[in-house]
Amino acid sequence: MIRKIALKEFKENLREGRFTVSVVIVSVLLIMGVWLSYNYLTSVQKQHAEAKENARNVWESQDEKNPHSAAHYGTYAFKPKYPLSLIDPGVDKFSGISIFLEAHKRNEAQYMAASDQTGLARFGDLTPDFIMLFIIPLLIILTGYNAFTREIEQGTLKLLKSQGISSWKLALAKWAGIFLPVLIITTVLFVIASILLMNIKDFGELNFGVLSLMFLVYLVYYAIFINITLMISAVSKQSGISLVSLLAIWIIACLAMPKASSNLADTVYPYPSRQAFAADIDKDKKAGLDGHNPWSQAAKDFERETLEKYGVDSLSQLHFNFDGYRMQRGEEHEAQVYFKHYAELKNTFRNQSRIYQASAVASPFLPVRFLSMALARTDYSAHWDFADAAENYRLSLIDTLNMNFAINSSYGDWAYKADRSLWKNVPDFEYDSPSLGDIIDRNWTNVLILGLWFLASFAGLKILTQRYEKEIKLHQSI
Repeated sequence: MIRKIALKEFKENLREGRFTVSVVIVSVLLIMGVWLSYNYLTSVQKQHAEAKENARNVWESQDEKNPHSAAHYGTYAFKPKYPLSLIDPGVDKFSGISIFLEAHKRNEAQYMAASDQTGLARFGDLTPDFIMLFIIPLLIILTGYNAFTREIEQGTLKLLKSQGISSWKLALAKWAGIFLPVLIITTVLFVIASILLMNIKDFGELNFGVLSLMFLVYLVYYAIFINITLMISAVSKQSGISLVSLLAIWIIACLAMPKASSNLADTVYPYPSRQAFAADIDKDKKAGLDGHNPWSQAAKDFERETLEKYGVDSLSQLHFNFDGYRMQRGEEHEAQVYFKHYAELKNTFRNQSRIYQASAVASPFLPVRFLSMALARTDYSAHWDFADAAENYRLSLIDTLNMNFAINSSYGDWAYKADRSLWKNVPDFEYDSPSLGDIIDRNWTNVLILGLWFLASFAGLKILTQRYEKEIKLHQSI
């Protein structure tokens, strides 16, 4: 009986022009979104590979020079793109794609794609995640807002009841009738995306386990919206009231709550301004050892400690160049300063994330949004992970160059030059993204909240269909 009613609901939806037009529009938008994302990613991947190769060639082609000068010359670390960013680009356009690595300074990621866009970009990009997060829930609402109310309005309640079906089984049948087209659209999208991703060269291995998990997350999201849609339809007296109520819920859940939670997080845990952040770092740097200033009190204290440590009377008696050694210790002091202040930034980010997670209790949109970006490795956590990896590589690079200068020259020998073999022997920057286990560990709260939404919405549908059962009995008595 449930299967027959579900097929009946599906066929009725197909016969309705409203549903057909909506499905066609959503399908066209999805195909356009996937195609635009595919073209963008292939272009970015090509540029990324060329830029990475050029940066390495520039680094290796340096002439003979002092290793510390090479440290100031610097190089680049490029953030790789990952296959599932085709579906959900996340914050990649706003977080930068490369970091310049140089001595004494931790730089921010630069070359943000959003900075090259026109003012029209503020209305949003046509990407698959936009369609799946915002538009498909609208399609669900347009499909199911009158699922129960039309039975009352068309006078088919007695006919349904005469079939001996309970209101709960009727709800499950209508649920399946709405879910089936959504399942087909979502499945087709992920299949097309998989085919395109497998044909992008040098784009990394497509993890079908992660892809399947993202697919499941979206299906759970749609199931929740179907439950909400049927609940409102079951308690509404008229189809018009049901539609208006569901549109209000969609606006609150998908538009208002994300913005409200973002504003609340910024208010409760604000980030420091760029000027204040730079000023605090500069202040802490000056409070310690400056490798380029041998006349500061910190440098004199370090000189005395070094002489005592190695049991010599003068710097010229050391078996290494104290200038290079001092610059490396200065670099280590500055690294600790950056570590301290960036740790504070990450702590602010974690505090804001807690507010977002708390807000997810009021909207299923938020946990799905965060899980989708996390699985695509396009969220801020992934960007932080890349930035930390680039900083660790920078410190290792500068340490190698400074210690080469210290070990292979004597005190005061600033004329020392390293040959090109040193630049070539320095390993290139390589970055591995967080594993699926790390992603789940970071987002277990979002997984829990989404699961609670799923269970609570089904429980709510079960309870509210009992009220619809009373409506059936009322109409039978008339």
